[in-house]
Amino acid sequence: MRILLGLLIFFGSWLILSMMLSQSLILPTPMETFSALVEILRDSTTYSAMLSTIAKGFMILGLIIAVGLPVGFVMGLSDKIYELLRPTVMIIQSVPVISWLALVIFMWGIGWKGPVLIGFLSLLPISIFTIVEGVRSIDRDLLEMVKVYRVPKIKVFKYVYIGSLIPFIKAVVDVSVGNVWKTVLVTEFLCGDRGLGVMISWARQYVDVPRIYAITLMAVGLGIGTERIAKKLMSLTTRRWGM
Repeated sequence: MRILLGLLIFFGSWLILSMMLSQSLILPTPMETFSALVEILRDSTTYSAMLSTIAKGFMILGLIIAVGLPVGFVMGLSDKIYELLRPTVMIIQSVPVISWLALVIFMWGIGWKGPVLIGFLSLLPISIFTIVEGVRSIDRDLLEMVKVYRVPKIKVFKYVYIGSLIPFIKAVVDVSVGNVWKTVLVTEFLCGDRGLGVMISWARQYVDVPRIYAITLMAVGLGIGTERIAKKLMSLTTRRWGM
């Protein structure tokens, strides 16, 4: 009920603002936007573009988990490795997106590789440093205790390290899912050959503002849906650790 009320407030405010401005080039009405959305959904090419965007998003998420979690774990365990790798991670974090954009265009031109690489590099440092903090927050007395009782290493890894890192892994997933679609659409807009970001680029060239808002609503729905799925999967996974 509260969600429905919140949506009514949002769309009501949108309608009032659009009527006050009375300029579709700035803020089309919800009716104009939904009319454009229906038209977009009737076009079969829309679904191939959406699938392309979804594929890029999941590739980025997979790379972040496959690279960010183990690198962050190792950096958290060893101060020497942390000091060795930290400058590289900081440089990756500090490089502007426009610089990555120029690099990938020189390397590959437009296509799917650029958005995937830029999205991966943009979100990787956050995942690494989050896991580093998680490893460093593990109770040292607990680690000493399992050494004293000679608990098998596989159990220590599974129940002490992974069990303690679950909240931090959740944080990585939440932040990544919340930002990956924004990153994908921006990079598709700038250097992609297919996807929702490319559709927004074409709509901009034709000054079709309702279409831009309609595609944006599709991206918002995609982000909310992915977030719900990710939380459900994390909830099922963490049950194994009793969390």
